[in-house]
This record gives sequence, C-alpha cells and structure tokens, in this order.
Amino acid sequence: MRLRDAIEMLADSDVAALGPTTWADLGCGTGTFTLALADLLAPGSVIHAIDRDGWALRKIPSMHKMVRITTYRDDFTKMWPFTNLDGILMANSLHYVNDQATFIRACEPRMTSPHRFLIVEYDTHEASRWLPYPVAQTRLTALFTAAGYSSIRMLRSRSSVYRRAQLYAALVTA
Repeated sequence: MRLRDAIEMLADSDVAALGPTTWADLGCGTGTFTLALADLLAPGSVIHAIDRDGWALRKIPSMHKMVRITTYRDDFTKMWPFTNLDGILMANSLHYVNDQATFIRACEPRMTSPHRFLIVEYDTHEASRWLPYPVAQTRLTALFTAAGYSSIRMLRSRSSVYRRAQLYAALVTA
C-alpha cells in the first residue's frame, strides 16, 4: 500500500485534535501506517514502532512531519519497553494474535485513559497462512464490545491487492 492510501484509511480518526500524543504501532513492518499516523498526529507527538523484522525497521525514519519515531526490534505480543500510550495502532497485525481478548486487556495497563486503538484489518472470516486469526468487522465489534469499549467507529475501507476481502480501518475508544 502506498503512503497516501494509508493516510486516507486513517484520515477520519481526528487524532490531531488530541494535541501531542504518544502512540505505539504494534507489528509496524516497513512503517507505511507508522508514517500515515505520523502524518495525522499533532507536531510533537511520538510513535513507538515495534516489529520482529530488523530489515523492515531500518526503512522507518526517526522523524516524520515533526513526529518522533522510535523503533524496537521485538515481538509485539510480548511486553514492550514503553508505557503511557495515548493510543495503539495495529495495522494488519491483530490477525496474528491468537487470544485477541487477552491481548487487548494486556495492552490497557500501558495506556492512558481513554484507551484508543486504531485498527486496520481484512474484513473476512477466512483464515490463511498470512491471516491466521481473522478480524472481520463483526468480530472486531464483538471483541471490543465484550472488552467494555464504548465506541467502535468504522473509518474507511478499500480493496486489497492481496486478497478479495476489503481492508477496513476503525477507531476504537473505551
């Protein structure tokens, strides 16, 4: 996905209105959505980007649009070296988490209130090697509603070049 496409997916999140904030991008890959989020955040914000792929992390700059980006080579499903997050971005990564409900609860102590998640996922129930635990929109709604989140707002969707399923973006807030 191109950067401008990723920015469009997250554009309706209104994260800039929050002022300078601190976010984590869990499973950031080469940083397409990391940079998209940085484009939308207020100047002075910080993004902690984590992924197991060191080669991919080297493609992410340390600063983008007056937002500082710090990269970490690690498994995002383990404990991270950062806390006091205003939000968590998971772009095509929640579908790698087997026990998603437990994972969401494990994220919460590392976040300030209200808890915010920006999610980008495939709208499908079909599992595959690259999508082991799918998070269709209906699954996302049920998952976060059961976890006590009061707002699940679908932002945008678009066709995926890899699958027949649509990609969607959602902002989830407790």
